[in-house]
Amino acid sequence: MATFLYRIGRWAFRRRRLVGGLWLGALVLAVAAAAMAPEGKEEDLSMPGTESQKAFDLLDERFPQSNSQGAEARLVFRAPDGQRMTASENKAAVEDALGSLDGGDQVESIADPYEDDAVSEDGTIAYSTITYTEGAVDLTESTKSALEDAASQARGAGLTVEIGGSALDAEEEPGGTTEIIGVAVAAVVLVLALGSLVAAGLSLLTAFVGVAIAFGLVSALTVPLGLTSTVAILALMLGLAVGIDYALFITSRYRDERARGSEPEEAAGRAVGTAGSAVVFAGATVFIALVGLGVVGIPELTKMGMGGAGAVALAVLVALTLVPALFGFFGRRVLSRAVRKAARAPRRGAGNCAPGHDLPAADRQPITATPAKGIGTRWARFVLRRPVAVLLTAGLGLGAVALPALSLELGLPGDESKSVETTQRRAYDLLSEGFGPGFNGPLTVVVDTSESGNARATTNLVVKTVRGVDGVASVGDPVLSRTKDTAVLTAVPRTAPNSGETKDLVHAIRGAVSGVEADTGAAILVTGTTAMNIDISEAMSDALVPYLTVVIGLAVLLLLVVFRSVLLPVKAALGFLLSVGAAFGVLVAVFQWGWAADLIGIEQTGPVMSLMPILIIGIVFGLAMDYEVFLFTRVREAHIHGASPGEAVVSGFRHSGRVVAAAAIIMISVFAGFIGMSSPTIQTMGVGLAAAVAFDAFVVRMAIAPAVLALLGHRAWWLPRILNRVLPNVDIEGEKLSRQAPASMTGPDAAVPRLPVGRD
Repeated sequence: MATFLYRIGRWAFRRRRLVGGLWLGALVLAVAAAAMAPEGKEEDLSMPGTESQKAFDLLDERFPQSNSQGAEARLVFRAPDGQRMTASENKAAVEDALGSLDGGDQVESIADPYEDDAVSEDGTIAYSTITYTEGAVDLTESTKSALEDAASQARGAGLTVEIGGSALDAEEEPGGTTEIIGVAVAAVVLVLALGSLVAAGLSLLTAFVGVAIAFGLVSALTVPLGLTSTVAILALMLGLAVGIDYALFITSRYRDERARGSEPEEAAGRAVGTAGSAVVFAGATVFIALVGLGVVGIPELTKMGMGGAGAVALAVLVALTLVPALFGFFGRRVLSRAVRKAARAPRRGAGNCAPGHDLPAADRQPITATPAKGIGTRWARFVLRRPVAVLLTAGLGLGAVALPALSLELGLPGDESKSVETTQRRAYDLLSEGFGPGFNGPLTVVVDTSESGNARATTNLVVKTVRGVDGVASVGDPVLSRTKDTAVLTAVPRTAPNSGETKDLVHAIRGAVSGVEADTGAAILVTGTTAMNIDISEAMSDALVPYLTVVIGLAVLLLLVVFRSVLLPVKAALGFLLSVGAAFGVLVAVFQWGWAADLIGIEQTGPVMSLMPILIIGIVFGLAMDYEVFLFTRVREAHIHGASPGEAVVSGFRHSGRVVAAAAIIMISVFAGFIGMSSPTIQTMGVGLAAAVAFDAFVVRMAIAPAVLALLGHRAWWLPRILNRVLPNVDIEGEKLSRQAPASMTGPDAAVPRLPVGRD
C-alpha cells in the first residue's frame, strides 16, 4: 500500500494543476447541484418491525384521508385570574381564534374544546388540537404564521395562549456562532502546531473543500434518498474534524521528510506513502463503523451513518491528492519560519528536478533538521519510568468518570426538554397543570378486526380492558374507519411521557390486550409518539451490546493487520471501551443529572437520546483507531528499524505526539462547536463526541497505551508464526520505501536515513 500511495503522492505533486482543477470542478458541480436541488421533506423517525410502527402503517392504510404522523398543534388557552374559560367572552375569543384557522391549505381538522370536553376540571385551561396534512418541516411559513396570528388574536382578548405540538418545530440549520468559534480554535491550534500560517491554511482549505463537496452532495440527494438536516449536520461535523486532522498528519510527515533531506516531490510521495497509509486505514475504520449503523434497522440512523461515511471518504481522497498538490503550489512556505531561516543556502547547480518540476530553485533544495526534544519526548520518558502508576491513575480515573453510565436511561426528547422560554415548553406545562402529566403523551390503541369480525363488541371489550389497567387516567371514545373494520382509541396515562411508569404502562396494556386478541382473533396494537419512543429506546438498548461486539471485533482484526501484533489490538480495544464508557458517563451526568447543564444551555434534564450510544460508538470507534494508528505506526516504525521497546515509544512520541495532541484538540473544538445548537440530537452528539475524543486521545492513547507497552516490552510485538504467514503485509510504515534508493534523494547516502530512535 505504501508504494502505491507513494506514487499517488508524487503524481499529485507533479500534476498539481490538474489535481487542483479536478477538485475545483467537483466543488463547483456539488455546489451547483445543491443549489438546483428541490427542498426535501423531513421524514419521521421510524423503527420498522416494532409494534408501534406496524400500527402507524395500519393507520395510514385504513385511514387514508389522514396522515398518522402529520404535524399537530395544540393551542392552549388559560383564562385571566379569577375567570373561567367557559365565560362567554373567553369562549368567544377562543372561537374567533380557531375560526381564523378554518380553511387553511394544510389544515386537516380543528377540534372545538367545548364540544370535545377539552376544558380542565377547574375551568381555567382549555385546548384545541389542530391537525395538518403535512409533517412539521413541510408546513409552509404562511401556515405557521396563521397559527401564531391566531394565538396573538386570543392574547389580545386577554387570554394566555401557548402553542404546543410539532407544528412549530424547525429544521436545524448549521452555521451558528459556536461552530465558528470551534473552527477558529482549530485554526489557532494549527498555527501553533505547524508554526506556519500557510501550512495551517492548507489544512483548513482542504478540509473545507471536502466538507463543501460532501454538504453539496447531501443537499442534492436529499429528495432522492430522503435525507434529513441531521444527516447534513453530521456530515459537516465529521468532515471538518477528520478533514483537518488528515491534512495535518500528512503535512506534518511532509515537513519531517523535508527535514530528513528529501526534495519536495520525494517528500510529498513519502508523506502520502506513510502518513497517507495511516489515513487510509483510519478513514476505513470510521467508514466501516458508520456504514455498519445500518444493521440496527432504523432508517434515520442508516442515513446518518451513510452521510457521515461519505464525508469521511471524501476527506481521505482530499488528503491523498489535493494536499500533496498544494505542497507543490506553496513550496517552502509550508515549512515553519524557523526551519526556513535555518535552511542552508541554495547550492550552485542543485536543480536536479524531475521533468515538469517548475518550483523555484530555492524551493527545490533539501532541508535538514533534527527533531527537537519537546514535551512529547519528556512525557514518553516519564511514562516509561512510572508505567504502573500512570496505568493505575489513568485507568481508575476513567473508570470513575464512567460510573454514571450505569444509570443510563434512553429516550427521545419532546417539548418537556425545551427551554422554558419557548412557547412549546410553556404549553406543555399548562397542559400538565390542567389535565395531568400524562396528557402530553397519550397512547393510541388500534384494533384491527378485519380477520375476526364483530368490530363493535371487540372494540368495547378493548376499551373496558384498557380502562382496567392501573395507571390509565382515561380512555376516549373509539373512532371507526370507513370500512368499520378498524377502531382507534386514545388512552391517557397518569404519568409523564418519559417516566419509567409510563414505559411500564405501555407493556402492561400490551399484556392485558393480548388476552383479548387470543379470545377474539383481532389484532390490537399500541402506538403513538410515546409508545414509538419506548420501542425505539428498547431496540437501541438491545442492539447496543451486539453492535459493540462487532465494532470491537473489527478493531482487533484491522489493527492485527496494521501492527502485526496480537496484544496491541487487544490493548487498543480495551482502551476504546474505557473512553466510550467515560463518554457515556459524561452524557448521563450532564443530560440526566444536570451537572454543568447550565453552562451549555440545558434547562431540563431527561433521558439520553436513544440514538446516541450506538451513534457515538460508531463514530468514536473510528476516531479512536485514528489516534492509535497515527501514533503507534511511528512507534512500530522505530521498532522495526532496530530500536528497543522503550526507545521506540520515545521516538513515536517525539515525531507524532505533538501532532496527535494538536489533532485531538482540533477535533474536540469542532465537536464542541456544535453544542450551542438548539437541536437535542446535535447537542448531545457534540458533548458525547468531544468528551470521547478527549478521553481517548489524551488518557487512553497517550497515557494508558505507552504504559502498557512499557510493561509488555518486546512481548507487545508478538505474533504467532501462522498469523505472520496468513496476514497480508500492508506496509503501513513504508518499510519498502525505506529500502529503495529514491532518485531524487540528495545527500551522500542513497537510502533514506534511519529514524533517530535513541536518547537525545
